[in-house]
Amino acid sequence: MKPPETSTSVFDRVRFVLVETSHPGNIGAAARAMKTMGFSRLILVNPRFHDALEHEEALAFASGAQDILSRTKVVGSIEEALDGCNFAAALSARLREFSPPVWTPRTLAAHINMEPDVQAALVFGNERYGLPNGVVEKCNVLINIPANPEYSSLNLAQAVQVLSYECRLAVMEEAQAPATSIGFQGEAASFAQIEGMYAHLEEALTAIGFLKPDNPKKLMPRLKRLFSRTQLETEEVNILRGIAKKILQNRNS
Repeated sequence: MKPPETSTSVFDRVRFVLVETSHPGNIGAAARAMKTMGFSRLILVNPRFHDALEHEEALAFASGAQDILSRTKVVGSIEEALDGCNFAAALSARLREFSPPVWTPRTLAAHINMEPDVQAALVFGNERYGLPNGVVEKCNVLINIPANPEYSSLNLAQAVQVLSYECRLAVMEEAQAPATSIGFQGEAASFAQIEGMYAHLEEALTAIGFLKPDNPKKLMPRLKRLFSRTQLETEEVNILRGIAKKILQNRNS
């Protein structure tokens, strides 16, 4: 895994991740929305068109933000897109039964701005289908834009604009009251560290018969939802993995 990035600027610490985008024009429009707010880190996960970044619609809709497209990374999985991140936010108009905590865009932006060690990914789904549950469950929070409940449909680029605007606004309002502190805070656990912890816990719970592989029900999604509310730190992840390791050692002894 790559070492965490070190810049404390919100504009360097936030990446925008578009998952399985169907229309190249939306990619260009998203790049334009980002650039107007000072952001430049765009990642595409399995876009529909292999030449999405060079597509005439993408270039046309970027309208001056072609430099963002030229630096955009295309990857084959959400895991690759989140590499180096320790915080991920899924954007969805549809609430899920086992989603992580639901935040507003303003709450998200304030959190990112006030936590300089946060390396954040803002994850947007396909224009028609949104984000699959498997991707949402990997994220720390679910972002729901408080739109008109009778017509809450937002274009992909519009959603990117809302999130990038709120993040910029948070930077401009640094004079606001600081968030409540719980005292010492360690380094936030990375996405890869947390995924490794879940795999280790699942192995341990299976070994003691608490989790039945042939009938797992919803145990792991519930555990992921529980831990997503805690904003796990690296040391806390290590403690949980130590517990799982001890369970497996005792089981095998």
